[in-house]
Amino acid sequence: MSHTGFEAGSIIAGQEYKGKGRDTLEVHNPFNKEVIGRIHLATSEDLDRAIVTALKVFHTTMKKIPAYQRAAILRRAADILEERTEEFATILALEAGKPIRDGRAEVKRGVQVLRFSADEAKKLAGELVPMDAAVGGENRLGLVKRVPLGVVGAITPFNFPLNLALHKLGPAIAAGNTVVLKPAEKTPFSAIQLAKVFEEAGLPTGALNVVLGFGPDIGEPLVQDERISKVTFTGSPQVGLKIKQMAGLKKVTLELGSNSPNIIFDDAELDIAVKSLVKGAFAFSGQVCISVQRIYVQKTVYDAFVERFVRQVNELQVGDPLQESTDIGPMITEEAAKRAEEWVKEALEGGAKVLTGGTRNGSVMAPTVLVNVKPEMKVVCQEVFAPVVSIIPFTTEQEVIQMANNSNFGLQAGVFTQNIDRALRLADALETGGVWINEISTYRQDNYPYGGVKQSGVGKEGVKYAVEDMTDLKFIGIKLGS
Repeated sequence: MSHTGFEAGSIIAGQEYKGKGRDTLEVHNPFNKEVIGRIHLATSEDLDRAIVTALKVFHTTMKKIPAYQRAAILRRAADILEERTEEFATILALEAGKPIRDGRAEVKRGVQVLRFSADEAKKLAGELVPMDAAVGGENRLGLVKRVPLGVVGAITPFNFPLNLALHKLGPAIAAGNTVVLKPAEKTPFSAIQLAKVFEEAGLPTGALNVVLGFGPDIGEPLVQDERISKVTFTGSPQVGLKIKQMAGLKKVTLELGSNSPNIIFDDAELDIAVKSLVKGAFAFSGQVCISVQRIYVQKTVYDAFVERFVRQVNELQVGDPLQESTDIGPMITEEAAKRAEEWVKEALEGGAKVLTGGTRNGSVMAPTVLVNVKPEMKVVCQEVFAPVVSIIPFTTEQEVIQMANNSNFGLQAGVFTQNIDRALRLADALETGGVWINEISTYRQDNYPYGGVKQSGVGKEGVKYAVEDMTDLKFIGIKLGS
């Protein structure tokens, strides 16, 4: 495949819509700013056509397909995606600036999501309600079954353009829904190729429609459309709040931001913790919702931890994401890197100190470690979404719980300790949707419930839980003969 010259329009009912006066948008390689291709932006008529198609295919086809066939389609899609690992990893490197090794890992996870989804398609069970538990309920039978919702509107971000799309598509298809997908305009080509994978796997034409465009033009009318039964979104808290307000009574899942705390007690195995935390802080230049952002280290081991951490950060290789040796590539845009650089400068003006990094070259922000930070600094209290981490000392367990919970976010946290009692106390006390013990906040598997509290969102992803949220419960009561 050529590294340049991608061209794509929206895919609706199996056809590509481009040209004919549609506006176009160049897509750039974040590392060197080269144009890698262009997309033809969907019109309002295209969006309407996509929704009409999805609704029709839902009623005529998708909701009637038996579970074993939906599972087979998903499993075939997984096999096809796995065969094309290099192709998709290269696309991720080009459009998102993701280091090629990380791109392969994302494809591997996407394959797993599809296989988990295939399994869940066969597990959509209901229950039998004991009607005679109520007075007068004799001679009655109560059945509850799970039924698909209809059309799912999916809006996905740039940072995991393949896997986070699959976290929406896989469960939706497993449940028997159809989908209108709006990928991030900066990373559209992985979504377009993914639609072709599903077509090859045998998904009914029109069950997945991909519309290309900007949030205000395509995303907002998609969210507001009454024909959409559920909206699932991954992105910023600001946009998530707006979606919740616009969505009305339809179901909504929002996976939003965080500033994940990771807590290191003095009985932790420091070498293991440091190695994991360096990876968790700087993977994909920190552009990960559960990226390690705040590291709280007990004072008795603080100096030893900082020394080892900075030494390992300095060993990271920064460069072209297509090179096998690259650990850190670019941020998604130069503007994003400039914003991170400004936040670091603000912190320095407020008394913080840079131990390594703090510099920017175009869209590439050097891995940055800060100390002497204050809770009110943006690099601490907001989502930095950049390769910037703050290391903060603490003394007592109660103190660090308070510091970690002093946040508007609550997605995932990590706790490093050998004391099981303390670990379980922290797991209960931390105000986050998930807590890892002796593992970094950045670790995520695709089969457990993933989602936050506070401004980190509402609802859960993780295939089984997403499938449940993409169905409705229907009650069927039967009065039997006496």
